[in-house]
Amino acid sequence: MSNTDPVSGYQTYDQPPRPDRSVRNQTTARRTALVICTIADVAAGLLGLWILLYLLDANSANPFVEFVHGTADWLAGWAQDIFTMDTEGLRVVLNYGLPAVIYLLIGHGIAARLNRT
Repeated sequence: MSNTDPVSGYQTYDQPPRPDRSVRNQTTARRTALVICTIADVAAGLLGLWILLYLLDANSANPFVEFVHGTADWLAGWAQDIFTMDTEGLRVVLNYGLPAVIYLLIGHGIAARLNRT
């Protein structure tokens, strides 16, 4: 009864070394963090773009302006009319700016947490 198996934990020469799972997990976490940051940045960018278009009095009949406004309304739907100001421009800045800042904080916070692991 001879045992030719090496002791566990030692590398054998006839088998390729196992891939390091921690490196693969770290790469996956970084890619996921990058995707989350990108989504948060795009959402905040669209909200900021709508604020800019509104303040510059862009043509609301333009398809691009309609798209940006519709997307910004959808992204900031949960925060609509938190602030009710008499000045319309200030109301738009606050009601769309707050969600933009929150998306950035949450998105980059989650990404930082993923990159730490």
